[in-house]
Amino acid sequence: MKVLVIGSGGREHALSWKIAQSPIVKKVYVAPGNGGTELEDNISNVNIDVGDIEALSNFALDEEIDLTIVGPEDPLVSGITDIFIEKGLKCFGPSKEAAQLEGSKEFMKQFLKENKIPTAEYQSFKDAKQAIKYVEEKGCPIVIKADGLAAGKGVTIAYTLEDAKEAILQSLESEIFGEAGKNIVIEEFLEGEEASFIVITDGTTAIPFASSQDHKARDDGDKGPNTGGMGAYSPAPIVDDSIHSRIMEEVIQPTLKGLNDLGYHYCGFLYAGMMINEQKELKVLEFNCRFGDPETQPIMMRLKSDLADLCHKACEKKLAGESLEWDQRKSLGVVMAAKGYPHKYEKNNEIRNIPEESDEFKVFHAGTKLKDGSLKTNGGRVLCVTALGDSVQSAQAKVYSEIENILWDDGFFRRDIGYRACLLYTSDAADE
Repeated sequence: MKVLVIGSGGREHALSWKIAQSPIVKKVYVAPGNGGTELEDNISNVNIDVGDIEALSNFALDEEIDLTIVGPEDPLVSGITDIFIEKGLKCFGPSKEAAQLEGSKEFMKQFLKENKIPTAEYQSFKDAKQAIKYVEEKGCPIVIKADGLAAGKGVTIAYTLEDAKEAILQSLESEIFGEAGKNIVIEEFLEGEEASFIVITDGTTAIPFASSQDHKARDDGDKGPNTGGMGAYSPAPIVDDSIHSRIMEEVIQPTLKGLNDLGYHYCGFLYAGMMINEQKELKVLEFNCRFGDPETQPIMMRLKSDLADLCHKACEKKLAGESLEWDQRKSLGVVMAAKGYPHKYEKNNEIRNIPEESDEFKVFHAGTKLKDGSLKTNGGRVLCVTALGDSVQSAQAKVYSEIENILWDDGFFRRDIGYRACLLYTSDAADE
């Protein structure tokens, strides 16, 4: 089987790396890929942008690609799956209609409300004055979100009225998020721990991956601006067996039923960002219609099942009766980013001395490229250094030990990824 993976980030490096291990896969292509996928022996990069759906579909037709797996959100929201299917191509990803779960916060919140799926109280606004008035009435802390796709950076947790006003004006009047921010969703601030709960689904059957938690804030202690994610670990200690079952029953199954009731085609990964408080109450923070980044990297390190086979069966609506097998060790990944991220940063800085992978260690690339025989930076989030360990602590120690060997003057990383698991769950007894 020939497989095409669309995307250029750490998520796509991890997915293509895992897919290339499948005995049923003859060749893996990644479009456009990155420096890390280019260095893999059994993966080939294809110089086609993720937004060029016509060129991607033509490549798939010309190369007789058996399965296309879409990594990032933008092409999904643009309807790549619908176009591929129309051309007779097998594409793993939801339809344009179903991808609204991620593409529009307003659609998602209304969908949750209609299907009685627990989420935070909210209101949407296009007018800044009305939005500010609403915040003044509700008080802070409060959460302001750009309605559309903003690369994981369109969310502001405002602890003061001034912060809230600034976020509202930046989105609605300064238009820093472009079209994505011309409508905003303002919702109540929820306390608790966040967990990432991801399933693979054929639209009817849903099979859960191991749980995970990520760190979205840039700085240690979960401080600083929001990012696409600065690190993650799996499993999430907060997701015990009871919570796991409840998320499936209260969130995942009602979501699939609601989509089917609308007649929306959903085959792909479904990511529910969950808030779990001390009383074990569950509320959906967000949906993503693809794997999370950087959650993919530690999850793929633990996955022992054949991902390519599962994605193929999902496309054929044959997931019923399937299950996933996991390495029982814990996994943790730390993102190395370019100084200035998530704001302005430089590219084309050289990275040297990347440690070699082993059965318990792997450096996944995101914003990298090979140029003149050397590895150069090509994005904000650049690497995800990932390891397995018998405990979160041991995986963490392995990652931070190896990071110190990487030579990159312009890079930075958080030094506390996984601290909650290390501090609060010293027994490290966690269930997927």
